[in-house]
Amino acid sequence: MYPVPQSGTDPILLQIGDMALTSTHVILPYGQYPLHGATWTVQDTTQVSEGISTVGIVLALIFVWFCLLGLLFLLMKERKYYGFVTVTVTGPGYSHTAQFPPGPQSSAWAAQAVAQARAITASAPAM
Repeated sequence: MYPVPQSGTDPILLQIGDMALTSTHVILPYGQYPLHGATWTVQDTTQVSEGISTVGIVLALIFVWFCLLGLLFLLMKERKYYGFVTVTVTGPGYSHTAQFPPGPQSSAWAAQAVAQARAITASAPAM
C-alpha cells in the first residue's frame, strides 16, 4: 500500500511505480517530500535479441523428412527483451529509483510518465 498525502486535500495526480505525485509533494515509500526542485530522469537499458525459436527448430527437424517445406519453420523468429527501464526522482534531501521490466512499450510509457511528472513539477509552488 502506498502512503496517502498527510494533508488529505491533495489528490494523487500521477503514480509511477511506488512514487506518487500531488500538486505540491512527491510521495515515496519512506516519506513525503516537497515537489519543488525535484529532477526526474528515465534511463532505458533494454536490449533485444532475436533468434530462431525453439519450436521452429523442432518442427523443422520433424517435417524435413516428410517434405522440404519443413525448412520454412526455420524462419520462425522470437524476440527476447533483457534489462530494465529506470525512473529516478532526485530532490533536496531525497532520491528514489523505480525499475520496470523491459518490453516494446515500456520505454515509451516511462518517457511519457516522466514528461507528465516534469510538467507537474514545473507548476509546483515553492515551499
